Amino acid sequence: MIAKEEIRKLPMQEKLALLEAVWAEISPEADELEIPQWHKDLLDDRELALREGRTEVLDWEDAKRQIRAATR
Repeated sequence: MIAKEEIRKLPMQEKLALLEAVWAEISPEADELEIPQWHKDLLDDRELALREGRTEVLDWEDAKRQIRAATR
């Protein structure tokens, strides 16, 4: 197993390559993963809020701008 300290030292491109390798390993089995109930509940709540007009869908570019502004 790779230690977190080793991962932290990697350049960004190597971190991304590591993520891609891990995803390539687990993605064929992704359907076997159990989705936690709290994830399902959260999605149900968000879908209901959208249907009831209590929230809106944002364009991805707008969402990224809002996230960046909130984290500065």
